[in-house]
Order: sequence, then structure tokens, then C-alpha cells
Amino acid sequence: MITYEDFRKAELKIATIKTAAPHPQADRLYVLTVDAGGTIKQIVAGIRLFYEAEKLVGRQVVLVDNLEPAVIRGVESQGMLLAASDDTGVSVLSPDRTVKEGSVVK
Repeated sequence: MITYEDFRKAELKIATIKTAAPHPQADRLYVLTVDAGGTIKQIVAGIRLFYEAEKLVGRQVVLVDNLEPAVIRGVESQGMLLAASDDTGVSVLSPDRTVKEGSVVK
């Protein structure tokens, strides 16, 4: 278990996907550019088998904004989008209406 204080360390924000491109070295990954309220970030997401790139552009997602950058198959990822998964696939978490980029998820 994690404590409430540990959970509060995660900065969850709404970001809009600006670009989506196949990862050059992995067939299950996309390289996404997202706008988290004036801050543009590049993230790598393992959702390529479940979403077409052109349908991701413009979509709002929940972003872990303060995650330490990581290099994934040679590409830097500066955050992580949140998604749910079950035996039928993956579903990216999104607000149910358009909200301002950078809005804090509570």
C-alpha cells in the first residue's frame, strides 16, 4: 500500500494530444506530443494496437506530469498517460467534457 501523502506526489493533469507517430523501434508504441497547459511534452505510450494515430490527435488524456523522464526503446518519454486495461483491450482515460489543458485531476 501507498500512503495518501505518497499518492499526492503524483501530478495528474489534463493534456491534449497534438501529434501521434509510430515509435521507430517498437510496433506496440506511439510517440505522442501533448500540451499540458502551455508545456509541450513527448511521451511514449503502449496503445498502438488499440488506437489509430489520427484518432488520437485532439483527444484529451490524463497525464502523469511529474514522472521522471525515461528512455523507452531509444526515445525519451517525459510523462505517462493513464489507461485502463482488461481482457478486451486498453482504454485511455479522458475527461467526459473538454477542459482547459493543464487542469489538475483531483
